[in-house]
Formats: sequence, C-alpha cells, structure tokens
Amino acid sequence: MFGEISALSAFLAFLGGLLPALVWLAFWLFEDKKRPEPRGLIILAFLTGMIAVAPVLPLQSFIVQFVPMSFLLILLWAAIEEGMKFILAYATVLRRHALDEPIDYPMYLITVALGFSALENTLFLLEPVTGGKVSESFITGDLRFLGATLIHVLSSAIVGGALAFSFYREGVLKIWYGAVGIILAITLHALFNFLIISTGADRLLTVFLGVWVGIIALLLTLERVKNIYRPAWWEKFKLL
Repeated sequence: MFGEISALSAFLAFLGGLLPALVWLAFWLFEDKKRPEPRGLIILAFLTGMIAVAPVLPLQSFIVQFVPMSFLLILLWAAIEEGMKFILAYATVLRRHALDEPIDYPMYLITVALGFSALENTLFLLEPVTGGKVSESFITGDLRFLGATLIHVLSSAIVGGALAFSFYREGVLKIWYGAVGIILAITLHALFNFLIISTGADRLLTVFLGVWVGIIALLLTLERVKNIYRPAWWEKFKLL
C-alpha cells in the first residue's frame, strides 16, 4: 500500500500527524487552565488514543468483508472508532480519583481523541510522504488539521459533555447520559465521513464549516460545564 517506507519517511509522517494534534491539545488544555489536569494523566490519555488505533484498523477491515460500502458501513466504522476510544479511555483514565470535577471528562476524552487523530493522520500521510509528494502531504495534513482531527475532538467531547452534565447525578442516569452521548458521537462522526466521501471537492469547505460551527458550540458548552457546581448534598452523599 505504502511502498517501501524509509525511517525518514515514517518519522516525517509521524511529525506531520503529531505536531498538529499537539497544537490542538495545547489549545484545549488552555480552556481548563484554572485547574489543569495532572500532566502524567494527560500524557496517558494521549497515548491511550494512539493505542486505540491498533484494534480499530483490523476491526474495520473485518467489517468490510460483510458490509458493502454504504452509510451502514460508515456508521459501523464510526461506532468502532468512538466505542474503542471510550472503552480504552474508561480503562485507563476515566475511573481515576483525579477526575474530581465535570470539566475533566471532556478534557480527557478530547485528549484521547487527539492521540487517536495523531496516529491516524500519520497513517494517512505515509503514502504521500513515501512517494515524495510534498505538496500532497501538506494538503492532506491541512485538511485533516481542519476537518478530521476536529471531528474526532467534537465526537469525543460530546461523550465527555454528556458525562459532565451527569457528574452529580445517580449511577443509572450517568449510564443513560453516557449512552446518549456515545450514540450522538457515532452519528455525528458517521455523518461527517459520509459527507466527505459523497461530497465533491468544491463543497468540502461547507462540510468543514459545519464542523467549525460545532467547535464553536463546544467552546460555549465547555463554559457552561465549568459552571456546574457541586450540590450541597454531594459531600454528605460521598461520606455514606
């Protein structure tokens, strides 16, 4: 698929995938600068997202054998990606005591999404970089910086936001909020991928514009999440 990949090509593709993700990570962490998360857990969350790519690719290839190219296949691909990101995030960071306020959920899940995007973008860049197609590499990197990376962020943030709004609620409601968040994230991700595949190049900007509108909505939502305060009964409840 990629031809003969040299160490230099792999390194350049990795930088091309990693650096934009780190730029976005710095931007989102700035949103939580008043009470920043432990650096070690942020690194763990980012690495978790990168690791999630490994099981996603064979699972998506397996599904292709049974489902023809259609919206259903795109929906299943999105479900695999969003499901794996959340499962691994839950296994590594979401159950830790460091998550002590609602905003922590979207912050960690956004970080996981950026780690996933960093490695996914690396794989997309391997072919043009290996083939010496410098201009194509820049175009691919720019498009993924503006579109694919942000749809990962937006999808994971929807799950994180749902969990944030359920932070001080009972266990059953947390599960319900989380399930609704995951369903919405999968639907949004699948719709984006479907539009990218079916829309002509002249309309890509419109699709990306929709993602940016979503990012603006996310920024406004995060401000609201920051203002979710601990109910008076919460401390008594935790002592039981």
